[in-house]
Amino acid sequence: MPSKYTMETLPEPLDPQVVIKEIPARKMVAIRYSGTWSQDRYKAHLAKLETYIQEKGLRITGEPIFARYDPPFQLWFLRRNEVLIPVN
Repeated sequence: MPSKYTMETLPEPLDPQVVIKEIPARKMVAIRYSGTWSQDRYKAHLAKLETYIQEKGLRITGEPIFARYDPPFQLWFLRRNEVLIPVN
């Protein structure tokens, strides 16, 4: 959320399935790619990211996160995806 908000000033979600929770700041390494959300594509990009982390001498501190930013009806080549891994 934008920094002008606090947990107390955020608007309440209209959908009861949406839950807002505060997550402490952390350093993440990410790789961005477009296309489908297949398990094979996720694993390929995860492997690239893990190789990068190892080459830079960073230490993985948590589980990978698969972020998908577009709805399923978005054209596949316009979809934005990321794999993120917390490091220090």
